[in-house]
Amino acid sequence: MKTLDMLGQPCPIPVVKAKEALAQEASVVVLVDNLTAVQNLEKMAKGTGCGFSYASEGASYRVRIVKDPDAGELSCAQEDSPADKAPASETRNRGPVVLISAETLGRGSEDLGRILIKGFVFSLTQLQPLPEAVLFINGGAQLTTEGATTVPDLKTLEAKGVGIHTCGTCANYYQLTSALAVGTIVDMLHIVNCLAHASTVITV
Repeated sequence: MKTLDMLGQPCPIPVVKAKEALAQEASVVVLVDNLTAVQNLEKMAKGTGCGFSYASEGASYRVRIVKDPDAGELSCAQEDSPADKAPASETRNRGPVVLISAETLGRGSEDLGRILIKGFVFSLTQLQPLPEAVLFINGGAQLTTEGATTVPDLKTLEAKGVGIHTCGTCANYYQLTSALAVGTIVDMLHIVNCLAHASTVITV
């Protein structure tokens, strides 16, 4: 069993390194220092048919992943994006991927910016076709947490099949993980895959 010291390493490095190790080893232990990394490793393990367990060790976590002997070689991608599964002929019919990197929209008044970002998110619910996914990074992670005025509209989007994804490193940095009110926490590899396979990207 190989032990990987990933303390202090941002996502998606622990996930990528764990997959690389599992290509050569039957099991791997990964040391990480935040629950977001634990959750990302769990998602990877379950998505690839591996066994998963973890234990808290003070301020760090010891994650153990056991490879299914029948699983074969593990891919470096965390999971397929919807774009990977759609025929090329359907690409033009898919909505954009929206990347939101701040809790306000535009420069100038922050109060006005909060009003604008709420209106922007509401407008996404009216878009046809609907967005494929809405991704939140850095300060934008605040918009998916309890009390944010954007949460009701984001829940509407999620109920209609739109992926609502918040960067795990960002949620961990701002200590928002336990306050997440809509969508899922993902690592940077997932975000990059979504952007890379998008028909169109809107960045605000």
